[in-house]
Amino acid sequence: MPAPDSADSSSAEAASVADFLARWGPSGGAERANYQLFLAELCDLLGVPRPEPTVPDEAANAYVFEKAVTFDNGDGTKSHGWIDLYRRGAFVCETKQGVQQQQQEEPLSERQQTARKQRKTGHGKRGAKTYDDTMLRARGQAEQYARHLPADEGRPPLLMVIDVGHTIELYAEFTQTGGVYTPFPDPSSYKIRLEQLADQQVRARLRSVWLEPLALDPARRSARVTRDIAAKLAELAKSLEASDHEPKQVAEFLMRCLFTMFAEDIGLLQPKNGFLELLRTIDDPQHFPPLMEQLWHTMNHGGFSVQLRTQVLRFNGGLFAETHALPLTRDQLDLLIEAAAQDWREVEPAIFGTLLERALDPVERHKLGAHYTPRAYVERLVIPTVVEPLRAEWDAVRAAAVTLAKAGDSDAASKEIDAFHERLCDVRVLDPACGSGNFLYVTLEHLKRLEGEVFAAYESIADRQTMLAWQQTAYDNARTVDPHQLLGIEINPRAAAIAELVLWIGYLQWHFRTRGKVAPPEPVIKNFHNIECRDAVLAWDTRELVTDDAGKPVTIWDGRTTKPHPVTGEEVPDETARVPMYRYVNPRKAEWPAAEFVVGNPPFVGNKRMRFALGDGYVEALRQAFNELSENIDYVMYWWDRAALGTEDGRLQQFGLITTNSLRQTSNRSILERFLAADNPLSLVFAVPDHPWVDSAQCAQVRISMTVAKRGTSVGSLLTVERESDTATDTPHILLSETLGRIQPSLRIGADLSAAAALQSNQGMSFMGVTLVGEFRLSEDEIKQREIDKARCTAVLKPYYNGRDLAQKSNDRMVIDFFGLPHDVARAEYPKLYQTVVERVKPLRDENKRATYREKWWIFGEPRTAMRQALKGLPRYIATLETSRHRYFIFLDKDVVPDHSLFAVALDDAFGLGVLSSRFHVTWSLAAGSRLGVGNDPRWRNLACFDPFPFPDPTDAQRSRIRELGEQLDAHRKRQQAAHPGLTMTGMYNVLEKLRAGESLSAKEKTIHEQGLVSVLRQIHDDLDAAVADAYGWPADLSDEEILERLVALNHERAEEERRGIIRWLRPEFQNPDGRTQQQIAGAEPAAKAAKQQPAAKRKKQPWPKTLAEQAAAVQGALAALAAPADAAAVAKHFSRANKDRVAELLETLASLGRARQTPDGRYQGA
Repeated sequence: MPAPDSADSSSAEAASVADFLARWGPSGGAERANYQLFLAELCDLLGVPRPEPTVPDEAANAYVFEKAVTFDNGDGTKSHGWIDLYRRGAFVCETKQGVQQQQQEEPLSERQQTARKQRKTGHGKRGAKTYDDTMLRARGQAEQYARHLPADEGRPPLLMVIDVGHTIELYAEFTQTGGVYTPFPDPSSYKIRLEQLADQQVRARLRSVWLEPLALDPARRSARVTRDIAAKLAELAKSLEASDHEPKQVAEFLMRCLFTMFAEDIGLLQPKNGFLELLRTIDDPQHFPPLMEQLWHTMNHGGFSVQLRTQVLRFNGGLFAETHALPLTRDQLDLLIEAAAQDWREVEPAIFGTLLERALDPVERHKLGAHYTPRAYVERLVIPTVVEPLRAEWDAVRAAAVTLAKAGDSDAASKEIDAFHERLCDVRVLDPACGSGNFLYVTLEHLKRLEGEVFAAYESIADRQTMLAWQQTAYDNARTVDPHQLLGIEINPRAAAIAELVLWIGYLQWHFRTRGKVAPPEPVIKNFHNIECRDAVLAWDTRELVTDDAGKPVTIWDGRTTKPHPVTGEEVPDETARVPMYRYVNPRKAEWPAAEFVVGNPPFVGNKRMRFALGDGYVEALRQAFNELSENIDYVMYWWDRAALGTEDGRLQQFGLITTNSLRQTSNRSILERFLAADNPLSLVFAVPDHPWVDSAQCAQVRISMTVAKRGTSVGSLLTVERESDTATDTPHILLSETLGRIQPSLRIGADLSAAAALQSNQGMSFMGVTLVGEFRLSEDEIKQREIDKARCTAVLKPYYNGRDLAQKSNDRMVIDFFGLPHDVARAEYPKLYQTVVERVKPLRDENKRATYREKWWIFGEPRTAMRQALKGLPRYIATLETSRHRYFIFLDKDVVPDHSLFAVALDDAFGLGVLSSRFHVTWSLAAGSRLGVGNDPRWRNLACFDPFPFPDPTDAQRSRIRELGEQLDAHRKRQQAAHPGLTMTGMYNVLEKLRAGESLSAKEKTIHEQGLVSVLRQIHDDLDAAVADAYGWPADLSDEEILERLVALNHERAEEERRGIIRWLRPEFQNPDGRTQQQIAGAEPAAKAAKQQPAAKRKKQPWPKTLAEQAAAVQGALAALAAPADAAAVAKHFSRANKDRVAELLETLASLGRARQTPDGRYQGA
């Protein structure tokens, strides 16, 4: 059958729309009777499936009317709600129905007056105050449903609030991680009137709401356009640099070009496509520079443009203060025309800065196609740091305004909103490492969204003309959210300039999105100087070259340039590639501009890389300026410390920073501990440990932690990554779970492991393995090639194990260990090995910045003298990997040299291996240690995992049982690996993990299961767990959190014992050979006696705030603090002299706004 004619199809579709509008336009006043039929016919109109029948299995109800939602009331009871229409992964839809206000005069006849009274009003007359309140309540109700969906449903990206037969309101939260649903696509166009369904684009948008909701995310749509534009600019920049133009000159020229293109596409430059056509009419490229320079001169000052033949706005702002245009070839001009032909309206500022920086920087250009930090990741920190506190203020103001409006005082309600708008326009947000401005732009957009909601709220209280006049007055007086509120510090001049440009592009996009064709006030770009180009943490007077005694500059190897060794051919440092060393005069902490909020992503430079990345002089100056801090902290922690100090005077309300994932390691964590335990403490109000991230500087997938802190004692929201996918794409999907409670410095809720003290009983027993610093290793083939007599060299040629040797398969490498030998003795007794070290190690060590590495070049960089002393005389020792998905311990022979990826525990007793291998220590180490790398693998560290861990104090029988099982565990794994050379520890423990989870095994895993006898391995571990539990005197079925609570309590008890001289040494013959401390522990009095139960302190009543907005915030806070629903009288008792009626009024308003929930019995609960 032939396809119908497209014109006939369009006509049929138009007729269908007309029928739908005619059918539903007159309806009103009967939501429950009409909504399902309306939605079903709307589905037909949009060409999407109708909802499916509801089935008894609630989990199967993915697209249904009346989707059940369960609310936990907090007092042991539950209540239920029903979503009008739900589509999993798409939307929650809540419906109401009002009626049109009658415009005619009041009827005079009794019959007509009776008919008007009998006419249904449903949820109110449209445009009336009761109707606005109803729609506001519907939005709040939809948000509550979305928040209370089961975790496995996930958060829908969209909410729909429908007035049946009249309007469809859309709200979006595309990150689906618990953020705020905001009007979509913006506050001026989120409401679709029924007659707008005649517009095909509107119907297409609604069709996507059903079928492709995430395709509506502007960030996803614009990312591709932004990449294409950046690629064009990169090609042009590369071509111009090849024409002998300086990169800085090229970058400034192209930034002027791109803003001109952007200004044209959004309508700031008229006529439409005028600039593009101007470029296309240039026949001779020599005419390009004077034409552009004249146009840019006019754009800088404003006036009539001869080139465009129209009046041009005054742009100013510094961007066009310099008008120099580079000469172009024909090919380069064509490339510029191709760039101008792109749709610049679709540029995504959140990523454009990063891509533009890469496009304009010759060194960074190769990274252009690489990944960048996705917008969703940026929002994950910006929203809790900046947006949620401001929205909490707005919620309180809105509640006050609605309450006043209900009481008939519209003037007072308008003043509340106006005052908040003034506050919003005064907010300052600082990014002290702003790069190319992505955090600042995302913040700006959310502030503009909030401002749009403020305007909408004003309109709902005042009439539209009054609102428009108020809005215009705000614009005329420059009282609007704009880039001057977004402050930045950035040391890279190009990135700082791009950050300013990105903010203005974003601001102007938002202006035209919400204000239509209304031109912004002149000058269009204002030179606010809000981005400072300087160092954010260190200030100094001047920088001097370091010179030697002869006055010549001291230089060091640049750390990158290498050359082939003349004998071995291996790459070694090129000693001719030098850089000067600097001394910083009068170093001190840098000052930050005043701001209410700080948010950002400081550089990812670990402690060990700081000297290499920043230079010796800078690092020494930084540590001098921050001399109260440990020298072992990462670079980012200087930002964290500076931000925390900034909260002391109360001006900085809250800060949120991205940090390296090593935040929970002892040195970095000490910064948090100092502030969280202070007399006037900080609290972590939001944290996400182990979150995937993209290091834009390295274009690498990394793991990070997010923390948000403020002054006071507060409960926080701890998000945990449960599942992640597509992390190497522009649209990663991260499933997060939330736990509320007091967040500890270790970024966990519950037992505070960071408060556990290092125990003397464990001291000197655990060590990181050696760090070579140079190639001391030899393979068996190399030993044969060099004709080395292994038998004669056993004292210095030893087996060498790293993490891979332990986890996978040993490479049977040997290492040359000259520890304890002077270099002349090593040369005389082991000349072949000595020459190997001379060739391989000495060139690298000669250029090392550390004197000990240079002077003792034949010795390992970190030979671990203390470890050697502790292992002396032991036939074996316990080893574990520093970083591993699975935590296991194994005995190694005394001759094996462990490298720095292993930790050596100086115990040869299988009792120690048994305790460390038990669930009790593994649970402790997972919670106390940090995580590392893209694989997010647990990290085992002495200071956190071993030193504070309290070993059990068993009876002889218990000790013997654990020892026996420890020997069985070690022997079983080694026996099976010997029988099956391809069998690895990683493979066995991967299968063991799946067995415990009850998951089915693949064919390969079944082979590993049989070769490793993994079910036997599981039984040994289970027996070991039970034996260790018995030694502690605890039940064997404790939860992980109960284990941690008991271990922390036991640690405190042991620490108190040790203060009294009672130390339970692990190896007393080594740790305390003289027996100087009390040994009669068995009869010692317990250190921690049970504290008497103290009566609960009487809750102190809060003073009742004076302003209505403050009262609304206080009532909402009281609800959040209550464990169970409460009525107005119960809430009022939290305050002194609170008016019960006012509390009741505010509770009702908060419920209507979705900030509280009313239970079926009339009580209220925090939303």
